[in-house]
Amino acid sequence: MVENIDNIELQFLTLNDYKELKRVMIEAYPTMPDSYWEESQIKTLIEKFPAGQVVIKINNELAGCALSIIIDYDKFDDNHTYNEITGNNTFNTHNDEGDVLYGIDVFIKSEYRGLRLGRRLYDYRKELCEKLNLRGIAFGGRIPNYHKFADTLTPKQYIEKVKRKEIHDPVLNFQISNDFHPSKILRGYLEGDKASNEFAVLLEWNNIYYQKKTKKAVTNKKVVRLGLIQWQMRLYKNLEELMQQAEYFVDAVSGYRSDFALFPEFFNAPLMAENNHLPESQAIRELAKHTPNIVQKFSELAISYNINIITGSMPEMKDNLLYNVGYLCKRDGSVERYEKLHVTPDEAKVWGLQGGNQLKTFDTDCGKIGILICYDSEFPELSRLLADEGMDILFIPFLTDTQNGYSRVRHCAQARAIENECYVAIAGSVGNLPKVHNMDIQFAQSMVFTPCDFSFPANGIKAEATTNTEMILIADCDIDLLRELNQFGSVRNLKDRRKDIFELKKNTTNN
Repeated sequence: MVENIDNIELQFLTLNDYKELKRVMIEAYPTMPDSYWEESQIKTLIEKFPAGQVVIKINNELAGCALSIIIDYDKFDDNHTYNEITGNNTFNTHNDEGDVLYGIDVFIKSEYRGLRLGRRLYDYRKELCEKLNLRGIAFGGRIPNYHKFADTLTPKQYIEKVKRKEIHDPVLNFQISNDFHPSKILRGYLEGDKASNEFAVLLEWNNIYYQKKTKKAVTNKKVVRLGLIQWQMRLYKNLEELMQQAEYFVDAVSGYRSDFALFPEFFNAPLMAENNHLPESQAIRELAKHTPNIVQKFSELAISYNINIITGSMPEMKDNLLYNVGYLCKRDGSVERYEKLHVTPDEAKVWGLQGGNQLKTFDTDCGKIGILICYDSEFPELSRLLADEGMDILFIPFLTDTQNGYSRVRHCAQARAIENECYVAIAGSVGNLPKVHNMDIQFAQSMVFTPCDFSFPANGIKAEATTNTEMILIADCDIDLLRELNQFGSVRNLKDRRKDIFELKKNTTNN
């Protein structure tokens, strides 16, 4: 290893570098001395894709190089060869409109190995991939030590032993440590690579920031602003007065340019006061008659205030059965329904509520979201299924009377954020309704939870309201941080699940 380093610089490759480049190539591939690039080929690469050809120089001496092209990956078979990818070294396969950055060579001069120069070159490729909005990087990785084990191990067995650190392979070990994952074994990949028995490993890196090109005039929001309504339970004269209060809060959170407004579970319970003379089970069925009008009004508010509204929940009659449901009223005018799947013992005994059957994610202009009503948040299987469908934000409208009940929702919600690598927003009601049976004093502290890792708050709390006080809570959620967590987090709860020993799936007969 060289000492007395005065300068390390990453530069674009030029033809003036060729003579020195040729010497380094010959030294880097001692088992394939005739495999170096001709000057005309380097010239073609520079002309076609100058940003893809870079060198590292130490004290103005060439120490390493990385060459790459852009390809339309779907045009190639998964069992492609090096000659096919490079067009027999003509590079006519390069396509500026392609979707994958394909690495065709990386090498480091022997005296500079151990300085992690290869990592710098791979980091450059990753940054270039993100800058060009390509969906990933791919290349065929040599396995130069395989010839030592070819008589006793298949390529698959060899790779598994390398991954388990039972065999040292300097190339494959390095690539795996740089976040490239082996996806396929390529037979006959590089002609003349006797050290690898002409096998290679297809290595891939996915660009978590990739946005598929679209002709629609829409943008995918990366920072999503949430507006949580901590609702005060108070008596209202009628539905119109209750919805005036609801519009006041929608106006408030939209004034802060929020993308979502989240209302609590059974926020409309005050309207049961007019039927307090009836048995509880009958009073809530009378309340259910208001639901269609409330949904219609919320849909109008979503459009006029340009905000997606999650309506908390309301009672609804369907096929003569009583359900606890809510609606996602989008700002584009569409409306979708969700159901509470698990009803509490009290809800079943006093009101005769039924558990719903529908569990799904919802596509919005801010990505995929999930919604679980109160008690449902205490069943981790539900949110995991939603996470498997790509959920980024989980919304939990709740209604709890005691601090014990609130703590169950709060701590389960925080666990859901960690285990599913997502944001979780909870919103509840405060105050009391002395003139409504079965609606006692309410306890709530609305909050937004995050995973616990370096890019997030150490305690996993993004924002929190004041306990038992009517207010709104505004919080920004950076979706890109979730992508980074999924790929590079200290722990990766979604990726590291042992799906080889357990499985979780929905019973589709009820959906």
